[in-house]
Amino acid sequence: MKTTAHVTLVGAGPGDPDLITLKGLKAIQSADVILYDALVNEELLEQAKKSCTKIYVGKRAEALSTSQDQINKLLVDYALTHGHVVRLKGGDPFVFGRGGEELDFVRQYGISTSSIPGISSSTGLTGLQQIPLTYRGISESFWVITGSTSSGELSSDLRKAVQTNATVVVLMGYAKLSQIVSLYKENGKEDLPIAVIQNGSLPNERIALGTVASILEEVEKKRLSMPAIIVLGEVVKKHQHFNLLKDEIKSFSI
Repeated sequence: MKTTAHVTLVGAGPGDPDLITLKGLKAIQSADVILYDALVNEELLEQAKKSCTKIYVGKRAEALSTSQDQINKLLVDYALTHGHVVRLKGGDPFVFGRGGEELDFVRQYGISTSSIPGISSSTGLTGLQQIPLTYRGISESFWVITGSTSSGELSSDLRKAVQTNATVVVLMGYAKLSQIVSLYKENGKEDLPIAVIQNGSLPNERIALGTVASILEEVEKKRLSMPAIIVLGEVVKKHQHFNLLKDEIKSFSI
């Protein structure tokens, strides 16, 4: 029986397997092949049928196990030979996930495609921590910015965002936290609240809260590392433990 080539791009959400959409779960269950990333919770793969071929094509920060060109080729090859390929990516594939690039490549070969959005870490992890990205009278908008461009430089959009009152969520920026702190200090925002969330939505989730002036010390104290997102803005004060932290700082100063 001839296979029907099709690629479905599925967002797996920020880590907790329960945060995938029902539609995404159904796609996994119907897949003939699943190509999955490093940040995908492997518990989701248990939902696949026994005959499904599962292929790890993970990438973490600058360490690549599979190049993007290889991934693109695998998507096409498996779709043509096996049928329904699910490209399973952490978070939402269209938020710094190269999902659009992959679908562009696949469609060049006449292969049909579909996409199922996932919960982005930018909105999902802040929501789980009860940090509102917008709040009446405090923040009218939020920016989601990559911490590093393809050339490895700090995103120029951060230099624009720092001049606004918007909430700023930085993805893939932990390695540049000190540069981000310096940028905000240069713009007179030492007292701006900031949160760093590591392994968000997972049992080993950890968070550091502070201000631009104190966050590097807080991160070191809590021994945070990648993967982590950074949230900057007055809304971080709405975290239920932020005021406790402020009281601790005051009592220490006394």
